[in-house]
Amino acid sequence: MAKVMNKKLKIKSGDTVKVISGNDKGKTGQVISVLIADDKVLVEDVNVVTKHVKPSAQNPEGGRNQQEAPIHISNVMLVNPATGEPTKVGRKKNDSGKNQRYSKATGEFI
Repeated sequence: MAKVMNKKLKIKSGDTVKVISGNDKGKTGQVISVLIADDKVLVEDVNVVTKHVKPSAQNPEGGRNQQEAPIHISNVMLVNPATGEPTKVGRKKNDSGKNQRYSKATGEFI
């Protein structure tokens, strides 16, 4: 049975984020994708794991592949494009009446 997801997350793909806890604390990278159902994100060059691949018809060599694993969204913080510092994110209406993300540190729209 599929869950109905109606979550509004504060991080989108393409955003630059900084890891604030875990083994990769302090690293910064671009969000590759957001897994809404699991509240996780894939961040470029963060939480890299080694996956062993069995030999198959398409890949007769097999071997070990390095790839990014998802990290929980609570462990990352959006980097403000204007200042380059991590910031909390909120939502408020812009001039056209549409909800838009803004930096709680500076009050500017993102």
